[in-house]
Amino acid sequence: MLFSYQRSLPRQPVPSVQDTVRKYLESVRPVLSDEDFDWTAVLAQEFLRLQASLLQWYLRLKSWWASNYVSDWWEEFVYLRSRNPLMVNSNYYMMAARAGNAVHALLLYRHRLNRQEIPPTLLMGMRPLCSAQYEKIFNTTRIPGVQKDYIRHLHDSQHVAVFHRGRFFRVGTHSRNSLLSPRALEQQFQRILDDPSPACPHEEHLAALTAAPRGTWAQVRRSLKTQAAEALEAVEGAAFFVSLDAEPAGLTREDPAASLDAYAHALLAGRGHDRWFDKSFTLIVFSNGKLGLSVEHSWADCPISGHMWEFTLATECFQLGYSTDGHCKGHLDPTLPRPQRLQWDLPDQIHSSISLALRGAKILSENVDCHVFPFSLFGKSFIRRCHLSSDSFIQIALQLAHFRDRGQFCLTYESAMTRLFLEGRTETVRSCTREACNFVRAMEDKEKTDPQCLALFRVAVDKHQALLKAAMSGQGVDRHLFALYVVSRFLHLQSPFLTQVHSEQWQLSTSQIPVQQMHLFDVYNYPDYVSSGGGFGPADDHGYGVSYIFMGDDMITFHISSKKSSTKTDSHRLGQHIEDALLDVASLFQAGQHFKRRFRGSGKEDSRHRCGFLSRQTGASKTSMTSTYF
Repeated sequence: MLFSYQRSLPRQPVPSVQDTVRKYLESVRPVLSDEDFDWTAVLAQEFLRLQASLLQWYLRLKSWWASNYVSDWWEEFVYLRSRNPLMVNSNYYMMAARAGNAVHALLLYRHRLNRQEIPPTLLMGMRPLCSAQYEKIFNTTRIPGVQKDYIRHLHDSQHVAVFHRGRFFRVGTHSRNSLLSPRALEQQFQRILDDPSPACPHEEHLAALTAAPRGTWAQVRRSLKTQAAEALEAVEGAAFFVSLDAEPAGLTREDPAASLDAYAHALLAGRGHDRWFDKSFTLIVFSNGKLGLSVEHSWADCPISGHMWEFTLATECFQLGYSTDGHCKGHLDPTLPRPQRLQWDLPDQIHSSISLALRGAKILSENVDCHVFPFSLFGKSFIRRCHLSSDSFIQIALQLAHFRDRGQFCLTYESAMTRLFLEGRTETVRSCTREACNFVRAMEDKEKTDPQCLALFRVAVDKHQALLKAAMSGQGVDRHLFALYVVSRFLHLQSPFLTQVHSEQWQLSTSQIPVQQMHLFDVYNYPDYVSSGGGFGPADDHGYGVSYIFMGDDMITFHISSKKSSTKTDSHRLGQHIEDALLDVASLFQAGQHFKRRFRGSGKEDSRHRCGFLSRQTGASKTSMTSTYF
C-alpha cells in the first residue's frame, strides 16, 4: 500500500557543517572573482569559528524529535511566508490533450489514493521513497494570510469548482455516493457551456485576487468570507478547480513553434483572472479539447503531481476512451441536478482591489517569455550508448548553452529529491562546477581537440553525478545552510556569511520532469499520447527557468522561461543555444558525429568556435515536427 514504508524510512541526516561550508565555497569558486571569493572565504571562516557549532547544535536537537529537520521550515519560509504573487513566481504547469473523461480519471486516482492502492515508489526497485506528499493532492487550498499563508486540507470533497466566461459553478462529482460516469460529467460541463447567463459585475476578474501579493489578497478575502462565504467555500472546499477556457490552445501543424509557446504561457499564467491559483491544482480545458494543469507548489513537488497526471492521461486515453460519436462513454442522466451557479455578493470596497489585482496580474503575465521546443535529433537512447547519465549530459550541455548566451558562468539550481528520507522534499544540485566550466572553456577554445573536450566532458559528468548522489543522500549544501540561517534568525544572531548565502540569486534554475510510469504508455505504437512535460517561471528577473523531459528514447522537450523586461535574457535565443550545445556535445562521440554532418550541413561553421552572442540562422536544420508532440 502507498504508505506501507513510511515508518521504516530513515530521518534526513544533518551534514557536517565543516563539509557543507567547504562544498559551498567549492560551488561558488567558478562564478566569483578572486577578490570576491577571498572575502567569502573570510566570512565562512568567521562563521565556522564563532557561530557554526551553536547553530549546528540546535539543528541536531531538532533532528532528534522532528520528522525532518528542514522540510517544515522549507514549506513555511520558502512558500507560505512568501508575499509574492503565486502566478509565475511559484506555480508551475503541465501539458497534455480532453473534460468529462479527465475529471473522472482524476477522481479515480483520488479513489485509489484514499484506499492506498497506488503502489509506493521504489528507487531502482529496492529503496522506498517517502509518500507523505501524496496526502494533499486533492481537497487542498493555500489560504492567504497577512504574514503567512497556511494549507487547508479537507478529508473529502464531492464537488469541483468550475470557471467559464467569468462565471463560477459548483459541480457535484457523486450521485448516491458513487462517482458520476464520464458521460454524466460531460453532460454537466456541457450545461455550463450552454448557459447564456452573463458574469456579474467584477465576478469575471475576481480570481485575479489569487494572483495578487499575498498580503493584499488576505485582507480582501476577509471581506469575501463575510459577504460571499458560501461561494468562497464552494471554491476553496472543492476537490480541485476546473477552468473551461473559451480559446483554443496546444500544438498546431500550421505554426508548431509559436503554438507551443502560447500553450505554455496559457498554462503558466492564463489571462491572470481565469485560474484559482490557491488550489492545489487547476485543470485547464481549452475550447479545442486540449488539457493542462496549473499546480500550486507549496503542498508538494513536481513528481507527485506528475504521477497523478500520468495516470490521468493514460486512463482517459486508453481505459475510458470515447464512443464513435466523440462523446464520453456511458449514458446521460436527465435527473441529475444542474450545476449550481455561485453567487458573489461583492462589496464596493472590493471592486478597486480586484481592478488593481487584475492590472498587476496582466503586467506579470505579459512579462513572461515562454518557449517550448522538442529536440528530436537524439534522446535518452543515444546518451545511454555513450555510457553516461542522461541528466548529467543535459546539465553540462546547459552550462555550455548558457555561457554562449550570456558570456559568463552563473550559479545554477537543479532540483533533486530527498524522498529517500521521511518527509524529504528537495535539495539543490549546484551544476555550475569548476569541472563543467573547464569543459565549456575548452569547447570555446579553437586550440582544443575533440578528444580533449570529450575527456573534460566526462570529468564534468562524473562531478555532477557525485553532487547528485550527495544531494539525494542528504549531504547537499543548500538545505543545510538554509536551516542554519533559520536558526540564526530565531536566535537573533547576525551571520554575514549566512546572510550572503541567503541573498544569492539563481540566474539559471533547472529541473527534469520525471516520467515515472512508462508501463502506462506505449510510446512506439501511440506516439500521439506522449506528454510534453511542463515548466515554471524564472527564479531571477534576469535569469532563466529551464525544465526538460525525456519523451521515449529519442526526444527531449525543453521548456524555457524568462522575463521580457530583462535586456539580458531571451528564451528563444537560449533555446537555439541549447540545440547547438546538444549537437556539439554529441559530435564529440563517434556515435554522434552524424548529427552534425546531417543537420549542420557541409561548410557550416562549428558553433563551438563562434562568439556566444551570435545566434545561428535556422532553416531546414530546425527540428521537424511530427504527430509525436500532440
